[in-house]
Amino acid sequence: MGMWVLLIVLLCVSARAVDRSNFKTCEQSAFCKRQKELKPGQSPYRALLDTLELSDSRITLQLINDNNKVRLLLELYRLQGNMTRVKINELKPLKPRYEVPDVLISDPFTETLSVVSQDENSLVLSLGGKDQRLIVSAQPFRLDIVEGPQVLVSLNSRGLLAFEHLRARKDTISHKISSTVGSMWDSLKKEEDKPGMWEETFKSHTDSKPNGPSSISLDFSLPGVEHVYGIPEHADTLKLKNTDGSDPYRLYNLDVFQYELHNPMALYGAVPVLISHSTDRTMGIFWLNAAETWVDISSNTMMFGKILDFVQVSSEAPQTDVRWISESGIIDVFIMLGPKPADVFTQYASLTGTQSFPPLTALAYHQCRWNYNDQEDVKSVDQGFDEHDIPYDFIWLDIEHADGKRYFTWDPSKFPQPKEMLQGLMDKRRKLVAIVDPHIRVDSGYKIHNEILSKNFYVKNKDGGDYEGWCWPGNSGYPDFTNPEMRAWWASKFAYEQYEGSMENQYVWNDMNEPSVFNGPEVTMHKDALHGGWEHRDVHNLYGLYVQKATADGLVERSGGVERPFVLTRAFFAGSQRYGAVWTGDNAAEWGHLKISIPMCLSLGLAGISFCGADVGGFFKHPSAELLVRWYQAGAYQPFFRAHAHIDTPRREPWLFGPENTALIREAIRQRYALLPYWYQLFYNAHRTGYPVMRPLWVEYPDDVATFSIEDEYLIGKDLLVHPVTDEGATAVTAYLPGKGEVWYDVHTFQKHDGEQSLYIPVTMSSIPVFQRGGSIICRKDRVRRSSSCMENDPYTLYAALNSQGSAEGELYIDDFHTFNFEKAKQFVHRHLSFSANTLSSRNLAPDSQFSTASWIEKIVIIGGSQPSSATLKNADGTESALEFEFDSTLAVLTLRKPGVNAAADWTVILR
Repeated sequence: MGMWVLLIVLLCVSARAVDRSNFKTCEQSAFCKRQKELKPGQSPYRALLDTLELSDSRITLQLINDNNKVRLLLELYRLQGNMTRVKINELKPLKPRYEVPDVLISDPFTETLSVVSQDENSLVLSLGGKDQRLIVSAQPFRLDIVEGPQVLVSLNSRGLLAFEHLRARKDTISHKISSTVGSMWDSLKKEEDKPGMWEETFKSHTDSKPNGPSSISLDFSLPGVEHVYGIPEHADTLKLKNTDGSDPYRLYNLDVFQYELHNPMALYGAVPVLISHSTDRTMGIFWLNAAETWVDISSNTMMFGKILDFVQVSSEAPQTDVRWISESGIIDVFIMLGPKPADVFTQYASLTGTQSFPPLTALAYHQCRWNYNDQEDVKSVDQGFDEHDIPYDFIWLDIEHADGKRYFTWDPSKFPQPKEMLQGLMDKRRKLVAIVDPHIRVDSGYKIHNEILSKNFYVKNKDGGDYEGWCWPGNSGYPDFTNPEMRAWWASKFAYEQYEGSMENQYVWNDMNEPSVFNGPEVTMHKDALHGGWEHRDVHNLYGLYVQKATADGLVERSGGVERPFVLTRAFFAGSQRYGAVWTGDNAAEWGHLKISIPMCLSLGLAGISFCGADVGGFFKHPSAELLVRWYQAGAYQPFFRAHAHIDTPRREPWLFGPENTALIREAIRQRYALLPYWYQLFYNAHRTGYPVMRPLWVEYPDDVATFSIEDEYLIGKDLLVHPVTDEGATAVTAYLPGKGEVWYDVHTFQKHDGEQSLYIPVTMSSIPVFQRGGSIICRKDRVRRSSSCMENDPYTLYAALNSQGSAEGELYIDDFHTFNFEKAKQFVHRHLSFSANTLSSRNLAPDSQFSTASWIEKIVIIGGSQPSSATLKNADGTESALEFEFDSTLAVLTLRKPGVNAAADWTVILR
């Protein structure tokens, strides 16, 4: 056994680029190939309008495939918040088809659909205000959502609806029965003859497909749209590409070593959400299906004529067509009608929830590698940060920390006193993350394995035995996380008395949860494995979400429901944002991987997952000093900030590349810590609203076509624009500053620049091009300490960057930085800061909340202002005091020193 484990591990970790032959193309995926053989044309489906049934919450009617006479059930829902839900299932399936649970946070609230008109070939339904209508065309079946004369989206306008009904295998049906159904049977036999419908082999793996073909497909046409985004995770451009003539984008969670760039291959996570944007409207399509899915995108300038007399479409209008193909399940799609970007984010959040609000420390810097060798190594690295005056909050332990890769344990020779190690970190107000993967070593001496075995919690193989596969420990079992009882048991294992050696400053990392199976098809689980009554093919993309959910629940439960958890996951699905952070997986120390981290995280943010980052420095290979520095500078301005490295790479702690580079890295990390109040406020708002923290420029400038394809710069919130240096040897970058009539200020020099221009910026190795939007106030803590926890009561400095009207506004959010008391007890401070008419004030946004803070306002910097003759602080009790100030006339920067007012208080500063 040991030799086999060694061989498999060596084959996996020695890979220096993805072996594409391990992963299917659409041509090699039987259902995708079958569906792609269907070309645009007249749909065989017809709506039977005489089957219409109308209730308060939905409309149903039947569809029939005129080729094989199989009937489907169409359900239409008008949802609160300007959304429409479309469900299509078999009218009478042989057995239930899988419908995705646990992703929607609740049953969406519905609004009444009413019939406006009906004739023999169409049905017009009202969607409420603004003349929105849902038009059902009967033959061929088609759905159109229109607003006035404008078509917003069309379904099945290209005739690509295809629903493979469940059926008995042809060789099990008697000749007598077949002879009685004539031509319909001939049609069914023709369908049966396609390869891969009842069994499929890929390399040495055979998928038994006991339920036969079950795939589904539906096309959506978006008139007037040229730019679509989302459907992460892919190492590709922000704007999704036309897939005509190539593979569609694939959504199927897979363990892909050192993935290729600019490729539609599946990666570790899958969020089936696509966002369309034009100067007229932003919309979203959420395809709720957890099976393997392919997404085809094509562009054209044609529409198939008019729909009704009052709906006219220009044949010259651009159009994007999107086709979704899934292996099993039902069609369950939410059409989010916007019309603004913020509306789409709110709509999607109302369905799947918002980003979890992390403890502040999780937004700080994380130091990781595979692996820190032992307790002494951890202590040495921790001391190294202090010796080089570099702040950090978390040190991470990979798989080698556990006893024989038995998770929830510690290697007794390398980590004999884990609590002593954790206490040493706690004394410095630092924390640790230990990996807990979902593959469990099959070992009769391993308590975790024995308990799962005794409770019958493992995933089963197609024959009903426990499913086993190879992963890091060798032969492994895979807990069935789709089982809520299994998840509850898993959560209980994080209790301090269960997870021996753990303490409250230890958090968790879930890796390999696609799930990764080294000897499985495509390095994952066999599709005919069983989760209760469902096949793995039905639930595959949900597995990672369930692992992270169970782990996060465990961290909450161990604290008695008091503490916010921090859990990092590699695999994810729609809704994963509710449970923690993700990262972009096994990247490489290459400039292209640094560059691609930006659109990858932007895409995730658009799909609801804001807490995203990439391994700083690259996981595989060894970065040059220049690449490492540039990656720290970029990572410091991305939501999740962690350095990580492969076990075979040389050590790369920040001080190992010479004093000059150490200073550059130190400065990048310090910039991150100074901005933690801003990051924290943005995550609070993301938790409340679903708005992404890291945003493409077009989100804030939806009418500026120049922003629609930009992916080498981005916004943090709406007030900071970042253009990392991502090219080797760069001496300059060109940044686009959006906003006609707006101004932007270089945060390092305070130099002022007009908006709506491309700005040429000379750069040196110390340069991190970052700009603050005129009209904003950003709160910072400029006293950087060894960890974020050491800064909790430190004072704030306010940076007010004035717009062309001489005004600015911003927010300040404060709570205890780690518990749920901000929700449960309304214990927080939320202030609105505004500067107008030479007056700066702080106003309470949450008068019903109660929280006291020791932090105060230490300094106020007003950028783009004029020199006053006096500055007066007016307190809430009416008392006044003069403030010291200085004015730099060259930069037009006014600095007010030591206001000394509490950060939670009402106050006003008046300039005269």
